[in-house]
Amino acid sequence: MFQELNKNNFENETSSGLKLVDFYADWCGYCKKQQDVLDDLSNNGFWIGKLDCDKNPELAQKYGITGLPTMLLFKNGNMVAQITGYHTKGQLLDKLTPHLS
Repeated sequence: MFQELNKNNFENETSSGLKLVDFYADWCGYCKKQQDVLDDLSNNGFWIGKLDCDKNPELAQKYGITGLPTMLLFKNGNMVAQITGYHTKGQLLDKLTPHLS
């Protein structure tokens, strides 16, 4: 299950725990491809938020999003990792695993 994020709920939703936020756009082909990998992670208990950059340009600008898809990992409200571009499940888990403990 994904949490749709926007300027009204972003800070509250990412303020505690480990949260992966997918910055995407509907027109982005790689974002659509990444969605399948994120679906798999989400179905295995990983919290994932989705933020449409076209509808929330102020948040995309605040976090310096210049390429899509970009995923930011937040731990208790602090950004601890940035992952840009399409990644397979294995590649994504390799980048996320150091932050899971």
